[in-house]
Parts: sequence; structure tokens; C-alpha cells
Amino acid sequence: MTKPPLSHEEAISLDEKDPLSKLREQFEIPFDANGNEQAYFAGNSLGLLPRRSRLAMQDAIDQWGKKGVLGHFDGSEPWYVYDEIVSALQTEIVGCLPTETGVMGTLTSNLHALMASFYRPQGKRNKILIEPHAFPSDRYAVAAQVAWHGGNPRSDIVVIQPENSDEVTPTDLERTLHEHGDSVCLALIGGLNYYTGQFIDIPKFASLLQDKEIIFGLDLAHAVGNVPLELHNWDIDFAAWCTYKYLNGGPGSISGYFVNQRHHADKQLVRLAGWWGNDPETRFDMHGQETFTPRESADGWKASNPSLFAMVPVKTSLEIFNEVGIEALRERSIRLTSYFEQGIDAIGNVSSITPRDPQRRGCQISVRVPGDASQLEHQLIGKGVVPDARDPDVLRFAPTPLYTTFADVARAVEDLSDLVSNLK
Repeated sequence: MTKPPLSHEEAISLDEKDPLSKLREQFEIPFDANGNEQAYFAGNSLGLLPRRSRLAMQDAIDQWGKKGVLGHFDGSEPWYVYDEIVSALQTEIVGCLPTETGVMGTLTSNLHALMASFYRPQGKRNKILIEPHAFPSDRYAVAAQVAWHGGNPRSDIVVIQPENSDEVTPTDLERTLHEHGDSVCLALIGGLNYYTGQFIDIPKFASLLQDKEIIFGLDLAHAVGNVPLELHNWDIDFAAWCTYKYLNGGPGSISGYFVNQRHHADKQLVRLAGWWGNDPETRFDMHGQETFTPRESADGWKASNPSLFAMVPVKTSLEIFNEVGIEALRERSIRLTSYFEQGIDAIGNVSSITPRDPQRRGCQISVRVPGDASQLEHQLIGKGVVPDARDPDVLRFAPTPLYTTFADVARAVEDLSDLVSNLK
């Protein structure tokens, strides 16, 4: 019998020694066709359900039933300020001031709302800069913004051209800015690339863009709850993220966003205004007031009151992050991805396209495989291992530190090894 790439005995021993391994017990783990818990590696697409979220959702429904409209102002966590309660819980994991973050809408709608303020093409400075392998929705959004402002998406979007197609470096950005920097007015970059798993060097990117006076926005869908962030200290202009991946907020859950405090009092910034972003003192003015008075915080970018049921599971999951700490989760993430990488290296006829430097990746290993990635994905799911395929030849595995075990990693690597060996 062929020796497996990773030792199951060693994996079990690593789990037993890991003080954070019991976090898995706080989540509902799906079962495979044989009634066993899945080895779930798709948290970069949809995080799993925290057990406490099920209870919190039931409590929210009960409160609605018992209180009706009075629930907006009654109790220790009234719905009227529930979004502010949730926002406060995310300051640590994104590294910002309480006034700099909020929750509203969904990721792409928030990027549009923020670009409505920060994408201000003037003269020859009219282009938007993005990275290669940008998430499709980001590409659609920047193209729409360019077209909305009368530009041409074919010529007014600049893509960084990297020397290594699977990794974008500050040197690549510097070279691109040397050629195009005078025509770029805004950059929208994925902080952690969804395809390769690369965690870009955000502080260096920020410094290069700031030297060119280019507004810097981040899509942090794959970074928040995954890697430590310091949005305030890095002086990022704006950012947005979804909460259904590593933040385990549920399918299509509400989005988080960040606006640097230096923009809060800028009355020249046009906002897509609505009542929830207006000064609460005049929010309900029914006497003909037509002047929007934005709150002097990130809340000034809100338009509508957010859904309670979209916020409740995000709140419960953020409470777990605050209890454990993003730094501790990051340390466990590095241990898991390093172990996974060790297993991939042992297979031989597959390769990781994710940076080998643990500091330059999140909790994801993207594996280039022989054959059809989607077919391998379905075969692995049939064995109870759940990755995510990106055609034609990449499988993404996210060993999420809140609920993935070393035994899961050993199981996934062995099953992948068996499948690809049959493709020879």
C-alpha cells in the first residue's frame, strides 16, 4: 500500500496539541454521504454556521414577534442602532477607528457607493487601476463606473502587469505606475487575491499610490477574518468586504466597509445619500428639508436602514473573532497552510500557485492540477472533501482556522493524491 503524503497519526497528534482545535465544536459541520463530517475547505466561498448564530436568529425572530415596531428602541440592543453595535465589533479585525467602519448593503453595491464618492476623473487623470486575476464582480464594477462617467472601459482601466502571473509585487505596481501613473485617479485592488490566495503587500502598495496622489480602495472579501489588517495606520482611503466567507455571516449577508476619517468632513465628496446616512437629529424631518447632512463618520455613506436578520449572524460570528483574536487565528492559519503545502509538495504532479512565504498568503492554498479541476472537485466532494474549482486547472483549498483540523488536511491531501495518480 502506498504511503500517504501526510501521516494521519501525526495530524491527529497536531490537533490534540493545538489549543484552538476545539473551536470547531462551535460550528455546524456538514456531513458527507456516509454520515461523516466533511473536510470542509470552502470557507473562502461560504463560511460555516456558528452554533450560536442559530440561537441568535431565533431570538431575533422572537423579539420581532413579541415587540413589533417597539423593538426598534426597546432593550439593550435596539434595532435602531444595531448596525452600530455590529460595526464596533469589526474594528479590531480591520484595524480602524470605531468611526471609520460600518455595515450596509452588499460588497459590490458598497464598492459602487464608495466609488461614487472617490472616483472623480478629471482631464487626463481618468483611469482606474486593478490587479490581474481581479474578481469578476470588481471588473464589472470598475467598467461600469468608467462608462457611467463617460469613459471607455477598454482604454480607461489599467491592469498591473506582473512578471509572475500568479503573484503581484510592489515592483510590478511601481513599473505600471511609471508608465500609467499620471493617468490613474483611483486604484481598486483585492487585498487578498481570490484566485491565487496571495496577500498583497498593502502598506507598500499604499505608499506607492499615495506618492502618485491616487485614491486607494480595497476589496477585502478574502482578507477580512483571514489576515490581520491595519486600514487606519496604512492610510487606506476606502475598503469594502463581504461577511459570508471567513466571517461566517451566512449566504448573501450584509457587507462591511471602511472610510478613512480624513474624508468624513469633506463636503465636496458626493454621496449616494439616503436617510440612514443623514444626521439622526434631522433624519425624520418632515417639513420640507431637502439638504442632506451627512454624519461625520463612515455612517455618512449609509443610505438605507440595514436588515436585522442580515446583521444578527454577523454579530455572533464577530463575537467569536473578538474572543479568540485575529492574531491567534492567523498563527493557526499559518500552521495549517504550511502543513497543507507540505502535503502538496509530497504529491509530485500537482503544484501550489500560492506564495510560499506564509506572510504573503492567507488561509488558502491554490493547487494547479492535471486534468479537469471541476471533475476533480466533484470527485473529492464525493469522498467528503470540499474544495472549490477554478477552471480549467486550479483547486482552491481554504484550511480555515476556526473549524479546519490537521486531520482534515491529511485527508484532503491523501484523497487528492489518489485521484491525480489515476490520471497518469
